[in-house]
Amino acid sequence: MTGIAAAPGTSAANAALLEAFATHLAPRPAHTRNAYLRDVAQLMSLAGATPVAKLSRAQLMRFVATLHGRGLSGRSLARALSGWRAFYRFLLERDRSLGEDPCAGIRAPKSPRRLPSALSPEEAARLVAIDDTDPLALRDRALFELAYSSGLRLSELAQLDIGACDLATGEVRVLGKGSKERIVPVGAAAREALQRWLGVRPGLAAEGESAMFVARPGRRLSPRAIERRLAHWAIRRGLPRHVHPHMLRHSFASHVLQSSGDLRAVQEMLGHASIASTQVYTHLDFQALAKVYDAAHPRARRKKRSGG
Repeated sequence: MTGIAAAPGTSAANAALLEAFATHLAPRPAHTRNAYLRDVAQLMSLAGATPVAKLSRAQLMRFVATLHGRGLSGRSLARALSGWRAFYRFLLERDRSLGEDPCAGIRAPKSPRRLPSALSPEEAARLVAIDDTDPLALRDRALFELAYSSGLRLSELAQLDIGACDLATGEVRVLGKGSKERIVPVGAAAREALQRWLGVRPGLAAEGESAMFVARPGRRLSPRAIERRLAHWAIRRGLPRHVHPHMLRHSFASHVLQSSGDLRAVQEMLGHASIASTQVYTHLDFQALAKVYDAAHPRARRKKRSGG
């Protein structure tokens, strides 16, 4: 056994099944085994004296509803159901006379989609406005300006080569997910920052290095190094929260959508295969509008003052 015992009040028959299930899971990785046993022990606690082998689909659905009412998220419930299904497969293998799997077709309720965090336009402008002539600072400003201007993924920034940027036309060619190539516009501020960086890049880049952004040893800047530099500058620029590269991508999408309302264009620039992936930014836009309403609308202010 793994130290995960049946809960108090569990019938002897159910406890014996938990022990047998633990033996059955012995070849599995420890984290999988322990998670399944915890989930089944919880199921047995809900069942009480009722034999788990006799539970119906309706009873299991009520248990899912009970756990959801206790605050378990859809993701946690989906994981619990995975453990329950493994347990009932085990029971059916032991005794075919039990009939059908009562877990079949039961789905966990969906969790609310977590909205991506975005900087405000003022925060984004403060972050990228690095006023320093040091070559690495020029590189970092060009890197951040490009990320915010064009909404590139971290991997796309790290993989970017000099030949993929056409500053004359203001375009950058990137290879996204699934090796799909797309061309994204580059804003004037990003083009200027890239031009300044390219002026000092030869002093840092190793001979024959094709990467747009290089580290001090002269080789391609790694994704982890980009994350560290962004976190470093966010602190130096006085931003009150942790900033990561994907936040600049979120900020780009949210701010373009707020100003243009063109969801399809944002989808194309982000390289999303489905419009559903881009629609999350409409929620960000609505949240921004809601904050403005709460702060500015006289009836919203009155409601806050009255506490009702």
